[in-house]
Amino acid sequence: MILTLEMAKKLIKGAERRARELGISEVIAIVDEGGNLIACHRMNDAWISSISLAQKKAWTSVALKMPTSYLAGMARPNAELYGINTTDDRIVIFGGGIPLVMDGHIVGAVGASGSTVEHDMEVAAAAVQVFDSLYGHGYSHGPRE
Repeated sequence: MILTLEMAKKLIKGAERRARELGISEVIAIVDEGGNLIACHRMNDAWISSISLAQKKAWTSVALKMPTSYLAGMARPNAELYGINTTDDRIVIFGGGIPLVMDGHIVGAVGASGSTVEHDMEVAAAAVQVFDSLYGHGYSHGPRE
């Protein structure tokens, strides 16, 4: 399956709805399986720095095949991936990026940025819920969650 712009717009709409419920302004980015940007949406008053962060969170999720929230613990000093964020300036080691999975294969990812990490994760999860309800079978979360 190839993610299209029309699909990305639906995911963004769901994510923006959740951000509005939380009373925050976010940037939501959708990338394809290769980490290429399909769409990026900046809500009014969202931080300009979040444009880059949302895209990097989505890219990280595709590149490492996991939610970015998994990296927080794995990238701490003395942990197995300590220093990974210094290997590529696109890698983000905090929550807000989640892969989009269909039939067990990652077909893209969503990245959200603009508030606390917890809120970014909620906004990204809202996009994933839309994807799952329309196209996918959910991200298979492992023991690190």
